Amino acid sequence: MPGMKIAHYIDHTLLKPVATIEDIKKLCAEARQYNFFAVCVPPPLVKNARQFLQESAVKVATVIGFPFGYSIGRAKIFEVQQAIQDGADELDVVINLIALKNKAWPYLETEMKHIVEAGHVKEKLVKVIIESGVLTDEEIIKCCEIYSALGVDFLKTSTGYAEKGATVEALQLMRKHLPSSMKIKASGGIRTYEWAVQLIEAGANRLGCSASVTIVNGEGTDSTKDY
Repeated sequence: MPGMKIAHYIDHTLLKPVATIEDIKKLCAEARQYNFFAVCVPPPLVKNARQFLQESAVKVATVIGFPFGYSIGRAKIFEVQQAIQDGADELDVVINLIALKNKAWPYLETEMKHIVEAGHVKEKLVKVIIESGVLTDEEIIKCCEIYSALGVDFLKTSTGYAEKGATVEALQLMRKHLPSSMKIKASGGIRTYEWAVQLIEAGANRLGCSASVTIVNGEGTDSTKDY
């Protein structure tokens, strides 16, 4: 299996709005089998994932403000607190893209400052989803400046719901404008082993994939859904 060497880069992801407990059980079993770094599941199913991954090194991640990011900051903080209470290790937070497109940078800084504090006080990782596929280069660079200054653990490219996911160009731009200590998660459109390798080579430290099993088996195709 050519992809096994990259399995530990992968957050094995299932974020469908119709996900079932049985779906999450299967996801967690696959994560154990292939040694994926984490599973990423909808907030209502975090408790189930934690239960299915007892005595496992696989982490539990969930999403905050997903998928559009325009819920108010206080709501996102409550989501963070609830996710941690339910057993999440990592929090993938969607920024407020409406604020970004209106250049409300102070709002974005304040929003994420409180979210990062809520996560870090409980020693949880915070990944910030900027939806790079709908941003200009200048907006991506501005996100790098803002979120690196706030001590975010990862900058993440995409939710998988936008028209454009991770690209080599976006990753290279992010890597150029982020401190070496800050990591990058690529997600959105990762369906083949070859594409996963290209993204890692471009600077990704983690990959968000729903096609994880087919990727590590070298069987991925462009027809696989991201979420």
